[in-house]
Amino acid sequence: MTKHPVLVEVTERIIQRSRVQRQAYLNRIRTATHQGKVERSQLSCTNLAHAFAAMPGDAKLRIKESARPNLAIVSAYNDMLSAHMPLEHYPALIKEEAFKAGATAQFAGGVPAMCDGVTQGQAGMELSLFSRDVIAMSTAVALSHQMFDAAMYLGVCDKIVPGLMIGALSFGHLPAVFVPAGPMTTGLSNDEKAKVRQLYAEGKVGRDALLETESKSYHGPGTCTFYGTANSNQMLMEIMGLHLPGTAFVNPGTPLREALTRAAARQAVHISAEGEAFTPIAEIVDEKTIVNAIVGLMATGGSTNHTMHLVAIARVAGIDINWDDFDDLSAVVPLLARVYPNGKADVNQFHAAGGLGFVIRELLDAGLLHEDVQTVVGKGLYAYTREPWLNQGQLDWRDAPAKSLDLDLVRPYSEPFSANGGLRVLSGQLGRAVIKVSAVKPEHRLVEAPAVVFHSQDEMLAAFKRGELEKDFVAVIRFQGPRANGMPELHKLTPSLAILQERGFKVALVTDGRMSGASGKVPAAIHVSPEAAQGGPIAKVRDGDLIRVDADNGSLQVLVDPEEWALRTESDADLLHNEYGVGRELFSVFRNTATTAEEGATSFALPQWEKM
Repeated sequence: MTKHPVLVEVTERIIQRSRVQRQAYLNRIRTATHQGKVERSQLSCTNLAHAFAAMPGDAKLRIKESARPNLAIVSAYNDMLSAHMPLEHYPALIKEEAFKAGATAQFAGGVPAMCDGVTQGQAGMELSLFSRDVIAMSTAVALSHQMFDAAMYLGVCDKIVPGLMIGALSFGHLPAVFVPAGPMTTGLSNDEKAKVRQLYAEGKVGRDALLETESKSYHGPGTCTFYGTANSNQMLMEIMGLHLPGTAFVNPGTPLREALTRAAARQAVHISAEGEAFTPIAEIVDEKTIVNAIVGLMATGGSTNHTMHLVAIARVAGIDINWDDFDDLSAVVPLLARVYPNGKADVNQFHAAGGLGFVIRELLDAGLLHEDVQTVVGKGLYAYTREPWLNQGQLDWRDAPAKSLDLDLVRPYSEPFSANGGLRVLSGQLGRAVIKVSAVKPEHRLVEAPAVVFHSQDEMLAAFKRGELEKDFVAVIRFQGPRANGMPELHKLTPSLAILQERGFKVALVTDGRMSGASGKVPAAIHVSPEAAQGGPIAKVRDGDLIRVDADNGSLQVLVDPEEWALRTESDADLLHNEYGVGRELFSVFRNTATTAEEGATSFALPQWEKM
């Protein structure tokens, strides 16, 4: 199949834009491979003795053999978070399978995993974005012992997988296999949950009813079943070729899930430095792989968080992408999936209807993905059009369904839900922003209304409860960017804004904060850059200014006389209360050094590539 010209054009310009830094990255990584020798071959006897002192006797004997690969296990396990609780038993399975394959494995280190669902609307959410960078650094600490010949990364949710990816690419000479836990089984429908949330916001039901509803929705081990950042992460790992094919949405606690985890360990041995098919992650994640990730995000209506995370991931690998690349691809990539909040179904239903295997094949056949990429299972992305199953108790793969099993959930390229992707870039006097439109009805994609300015989401919610927002308006919530307060998600606003929209008012949100993959039917121009704390134009908006949010034409305008606008000074905000409590004082270094959202909102400085 001939590749789509826009896919080719965007990929080529990324390659040219990244030429110097990409080559410098690869040179550095190839130097670190130690000419194909195992990592620990360079360690002294004292170093080695410390490293394997606590290993069982048979494993200790084996690790002394310098030709035997040793796998690192880096895990986000904790038993508070449903998505990561299943990871508890994975290390034992991995060690057992690695030993069967003639290798060894060690639990190299754990990384923190916070839950945006728990911290949503709370002060702790201001640690969320930068927890990604902490995870990346924790991954580096785990791998810094130079004992490993491949790594297995166990993580699922929001900032965890991007953090693991950044850490893994910093050790790009090591092969990497990512291992998910899978989604929890289907509980109360997301649509019903959303209705009860709105009733609670209106004061029509009490906290007991709300808690009962939430408990029936989030009810067991596994990822939340809506298509937010966590499940977008799993889609990305699959379409980037870093999972075993079809692994993303297999439920935890099932025989198939265990079989896939064991197979992932065997594959990690196979692609290790001493295996049969040495494949470092630096050779997998290239410009084509990153473009495939963006295409997958658009085709499935994935999380807006990845307009930052993918930028950060790519730049660590010497690849320079920006929001124009997202926008151009979104214009030609059709929306092939409707999963809540873009539809009523959850990821289990999406998986059953054909899932990622079906979507990837449709995109490949349409020339909208690069097939000629390296993956953890070899060359070529068509391997990811297959799905795993147990054939008389043995793990096997078969072709994903040839046709969608539910056209309300998954559609072929010839019959998409929409002709373009679910994400747009907006620009204008207020800067640049992104907006997710896959769940926004066409009649709500243009809002022109007076601004009502707030400096926190709690201020807006208080105004809603006082009945002050029964009108057409654009909520401008600023000083929510990376440098202001760590860029928390503002998803707590969704029920109130949705209520006002359903009452017939024209409403929209403009913010330098985030809304996450759970953003829904209310138009939200998010990640506004530059942010207010850096003197961005959003800091000049005043109550009553006419704001125009036009998703169809990619415009974010303030309709104020240009001369008056030029004379205005930026408003300031008292951010002292964001600097302490729930550990925020420990994160000041991240806030003080963060790049813009379009630059990945990273707190770390990348190497000076041009000097390498």
